[in-house]
Amino acid sequence: MSFLKDTKRRLSKAAENFAHMTADVIYDRREGLRVSVYAAFLKALSYVFSAIAGARYWLYKKRVLRDAPLGCLVVVVGNLTVGGTGKTPIVEKFARTLSERGRKVAILSRGYKSKPEGALKKFLRWITHGEAPKPKVVSDGTRVLLDSEFAGDEPYMLARNLPGVAVVVDKNRVRAGHYAIAELGADTLILDDGFQYLPLKGQLQLLLVDKTNPFGNFNLLPRGILRESVSHLNRASYIFLTKSDGTRDPELERLIRKYNPAAEIIECAHRPTTLVDFASGERVGLEILKGEKIACFSAIAMPESFESFLEKLGGQIAYRKRFLDHHRFDDSELDAFFSAAQKAGAKLAVCTEKDAVRIRQDFRAPLPFYYTKLEIDIIYGADDFESAVERICFPKRKADTL
Repeated sequence: MSFLKDTKRRLSKAAENFAHMTADVIYDRREGLRVSVYAAFLKALSYVFSAIAGARYWLYKKRVLRDAPLGCLVVVVGNLTVGGTGKTPIVEKFARTLSERGRKVAILSRGYKSKPEGALKKFLRWITHGEAPKPKVVSDGTRVLLDSEFAGDEPYMLARNLPGVAVVVDKNRVRAGHYAIAELGADTLILDDGFQYLPLKGQLQLLLVDKTNPFGNFNLLPRGILRESVSHLNRASYIFLTKSDGTRDPELERLIRKYNPAAEIIECAHRPTTLVDFASGERVGLEILKGEKIACFSAIAMPESFESFLEKLGGQIAYRKRFLDHHRFDDSELDAFFSAAQKAGAKLAVCTEKDAVRIRQDFRAPLPFYYTKLEIDIIYGADDFESAVERICFPKRKADTL
């Protein structure tokens, strides 16, 4: 039995190391002969991926495959790349602002990394010709009904932070949209991470571009971070440049204008506003980081951005640990992290809010332990975020301006 456990542990560790190496190759973080050979192999696969993605888009463009209008305002929020654009705070801000202006909002998500229907249950449903399961209602607008394991990280976080807004999870987001309208009374749908979800027609396409790493190495998956060609910038109604430091980037703006001369470009920054004590939920000021030895961990696509936040706030990172994106933490991993953090002299520990929802709620850390809360600030393109939402989702009619 111990041999099987040891073998399983070794295989799991090898798979994790391979996944880390693949991520490093995609983000061009490693060099060497082995890396170059592996990168060439991934490049070949990228051509296959590009052909499939291009064919799929062409079929929808030529109406061979058809999208499904749902008869209400659908706002699509997405990106051309995998992960790391700061999408969730944008979705949260849009949903909150629309809700405050009287819209009945539902967020539709595919629930990435959420717990799927069990294989046995799926098999029994298949042999009995049972109905497909209904979409998962993470929040009906009044209460949170599912945890992060069953809902997925982002849907659970959005549900927890947005009272009054429904959150529905289903890989078939057309079905989820019909359900949100019919059962939850939604009149406005926000399609989270939906730029590549072509079956559902959106009136507004909001495309997010991470200013710190807009398109990676310009390769499509799996060699790069692009889900589709940069030329598909032309599909966006509005383009949000995220994670800005306030400095304009004329070269990036020229590239965007090359493919999309008409879309309004709105530049914004993701700013940490407060820290939240994991155990008590109390909020504390960011100033506690200044001059303090800290430990941090994250399981996000761009851990460098999070760590840079902490350093800019004056924290001295004594120990850091990076996990794969969307990694779900177990107690042994957290115990090992905190043990190493204490040995390194850290006085407190910090993770992101997305990481915090993947930790057992009654976990008790041996150090003061906090997660960050982010806010969105508009830098260019609108007076503030609320006015941007107003102009995008509540345009004035011509008769109003006469």
